[in-house]
Amino acid sequence: MRNYLALVVLALLSLPTLAVVDGEKYPFDDPEKAQRFESLAEDLRCPKCQNQNLADSSAPVAADLREKVYTLMQDGQTDDQIVDYLVARYGDFVRYNPPFRWNTLFLWGGPVVAFLLGLLLIIGIRRAQKKPVADLSDDEKARLEALKNEYLKSESTNKADQS
Repeated sequence: MRNYLALVVLALLSLPTLAVVDGEKYPFDDPEKAQRFESLAEDLRCPKCQNQNLADSSAPVAADLREKVYTLMQDGQTDDQIVDYLVARYGDFVRYNPPFRWNTLFLWGGPVVAFLLGLLLIIGIRRAQKKPVADLSDDEKARLEALKNEYLKSESTNKADQS
């Protein structure tokens, strides 16, 4: 019984040293490296899937990239070196948070510009709704009354003709 309990405790303590991504196990020496691997797999985008990270994607290219990240980590490279390697190969697209540069300005500024345009549109519509209707002059009021009377007479004539 004692050996069984020791075996269970040993198994539970070794679980954090395995990084499991998409059913594939990547063994690491310590839990810190496993956490680094999971963090990198979540922060890097699959080049094929476009809207999934490496951890979530089941595409073959994502599996290859996970394997490459694992290999680079085993070689002792830092997170920045691994990301730089993937960016050199796949471009800034492989990052979920691309750096702020002139060629990524639209990615960072586009939502702000869209928000401001929407806000200006809403303000313009609200102002147009609040404009008071101009008062009619006495001549315009008399003309409006005459037109209204003509309309009512023509309506009553049409009803009488239909009956």
